Amino acid sequence: MQRKKLPKKIILFKILAVFSIIGVYLGILSSVAILGTFAYFSYKVPSPDKLTNRKVTQSTKIYDRNKILLYDVFENVDRTLVTLNDVSPYVIYATLSAEDGDFYKHKGFDPLGILRATIYTSLGSGLQGGSTLTQQLTKNALLSKERTITRKIKELILSMQIENKYDKDVILEWYLNEIPYGSTAYGIEAASQFYFGKSASDLNLAESAFLAGLPQRPTAYSPFGKTPDLGIQRQKYVLKLMKENGWINKEGKREYITQEEYDQAIKYKLQFKGSKTNIKAPHFVFYVLDKLYEKYGEDFIKNSGLEVITTLDLKKQEEVQNIVQEELKKAEYLNVGNAAVMVIDPKTREILVMVGSRDYFDSENGGQFNVATSPTRQPGSSIKPLVYATGLKQGYTASTVFMDVPTTFPPPDSASKPYSPKNYDGKFRGPVQFRYALGNSINIPAVKMLKLVGIPSLLETAQDFGIKSLNPNKFYGLSLALGGGEISLIEMTNAYAVFASKGYYVDPIYIKEIKDNKGNIIEDSKNVQSPIKVLDEGISFIMSDVLSDNFARYLAFGPGNALEFKKHQVAVKTGTTDDIRDNWTIGFTPNIVVGVWAGNNDNSPMNPNLASGITGAAPIWRRSISLFLDDEKVSKFEKPKNVVRVEVGTITGGKPAEGLEDKRWEYFIKGTEPVVRSPMVVELEICKKDGKLANKKCKEDKKTKKKEYIKLTALLPEWQEAVDKWVKENYPKDKDEFKKFYPPTKKSDYGEDDD
Repeated sequence: MQRKKLPKKIILFKILAVFSIIGVYLGILSSVAILGTFAYFSYKVPSPDKLTNRKVTQSTKIYDRNKILLYDVFENVDRTLVTLNDVSPYVIYATLSAEDGDFYKHKGFDPLGILRATIYTSLGSGLQGGSTLTQQLTKNALLSKERTITRKIKELILSMQIENKYDKDVILEWYLNEIPYGSTAYGIEAASQFYFGKSASDLNLAESAFLAGLPQRPTAYSPFGKTPDLGIQRQKYVLKLMKENGWINKEGKREYITQEEYDQAIKYKLQFKGSKTNIKAPHFVFYVLDKLYEKYGEDFIKNSGLEVITTLDLKKQEEVQNIVQEELKKAEYLNVGNAAVMVIDPKTREILVMVGSRDYFDSENGGQFNVATSPTRQPGSSIKPLVYATGLKQGYTASTVFMDVPTTFPPPDSASKPYSPKNYDGKFRGPVQFRYALGNSINIPAVKMLKLVGIPSLLETAQDFGIKSLNPNKFYGLSLALGGGEISLIEMTNAYAVFASKGYYVDPIYIKEIKDNKGNIIEDSKNVQSPIKVLDEGISFIMSDVLSDNFARYLAFGPGNALEFKKHQVAVKTGTTDDIRDNWTIGFTPNIVVGVWAGNNDNSPMNPNLASGITGAAPIWRRSISLFLDDEKVSKFEKPKNVVRVEVGTITGGKPAEGLEDKRWEYFIKGTEPVVRSPMVVELEICKKDGKLANKKCKEDKKTKKKEYIKLTALLPEWQEAVDKWVKENYPKDKDEFKKFYPPTKKSDYGEDDD
């Protein structure tokens, strides 16, 4: 007998019924498992009562190289307990909107938040948030900061216990007194005093929104850190949440700020107070903290009781800071509003001084912005040593002759314009040798050198010297030779340390030693990277010698200038952008490197009367480097074995041409020194009768003589026409002193009139 087929609907119903039964059993098993897990961990979590007698974590202390305390991460923590009645209502509204809008509704956890966090964690995105205010309080006050599933389960259980035991207002009050707001500010009252200098009861909406946004990332959002704009962006986001999402109040109703309140808060300019009492060398300290947070994590650094010995010399730091303020006061008439100074030991690469601005605590003028580490300034002519060093690597020498004449460089493409650089004084000097072109910071020879070596080669040198701000994949024109690229002061100062250290590169070092709270060393400066050889020792010496040659820069700076030292051999280069927005002086001995930037934070131009090497950065540089010079131990650059010293002609740069030019001494890498006279020296046979090229008849009658001339020649054929034009305009042919520059080109007519 054939079995009758069941209708499809009945089959589908039976399948659903089976799955439903299975789902019930699985649900029962899951519930048992969950209850078992909660029962197990309930015995592992601390008592909620510990909120009233919890232990404060140990602070990390940051010292200078002589173990003078610079900063205690938790020093003078003002954990003044306040009630909700002592806090501005705006603080409560902003905190709820930013962190937990449903706080007065849930029972300690947010199921949707947990589900979202679980999904992200399951997808391999790492453990995610989803915490309520109660959970955050639990994590900060009673549990560790580790991001594990075990800790999250404990956090969830403990949060529910706290919610069952304590009133919502009490929990919110604990949260506002416990949570870290950055730096040493723990709790809303300490934060309000630290950032705004007022009680939490007096905070307005804009200030409240800012503080409410800090706990998520206190360091990144700090107005005193390296990214203050992020804090303002976060504040605006919190205000948007208050206007659009709102918060649930104690009565269970959702509230919002009005459009008018929102508009007023957005327009309000926050005035930060900061603190002058608990931090020394703040720009350097926050630079170190940023590095440590990046390496070890912020929670570890803040809560592990570390002892951090830095490389900073606080005594010198404070002396340099005073110099900056004094010299800027003198330069106010030149509209120079700010300056930064870096001091690095080239032998160890330790940062000894980092002055990031005129006054860190001057928030109205952007004092918290660290100019020393910001890659937003153009170096002007201070980049030229890298251009010329690249030339030495390619075989050019310190006696190579550049024709300083008006020159137009063709555009790299049809969309660009020809480039016609000008010198700082508008003059053109004709033949100038490498040493004097760099010493006097003449622009056109520098641009020509860059054209000869190629922009990619300069960028390679810059990368080798640690200047990462210049992107090898970005297009730069020939103006790069004059500083047409943005760089940071710390990069430039450490780059000059390559010259001072005979060609070796090492990253700047800011830590000497870090110990944990048990005294164990976890980091030591002895374990830093090995020095990398990036420049020949001989090239380093020649560059140092040129930059320390007072006579070589005499034309530009004159005698007795701020760059000149009587006892010590000090190499130095200045730089000023064409628009007078950035003014630099960077100099070094074998034992110290000092870099100075001067300008304005808003990038406004300085007075056109500012004189590079005389006013602006130079006086600050001279006084700063003088702090590190010991007259009992005179600084001098040691000539390496692969460098020779030979005589060259003062015009041609080759072996001297007697009678045509004077002689001088110059250093060369062995094998690059001139062994013959320059090709610019030409010997011709001329007819005595008219001084023209001897013809056949003149030679037959022996009426000729040998005579030498100098034919000024460009380094590239396409530049020769401009050279010839300049010679004609500046070396009058009828004057005896210039006749040597006009070798005859026409043949004599000797004998043509004879019968």
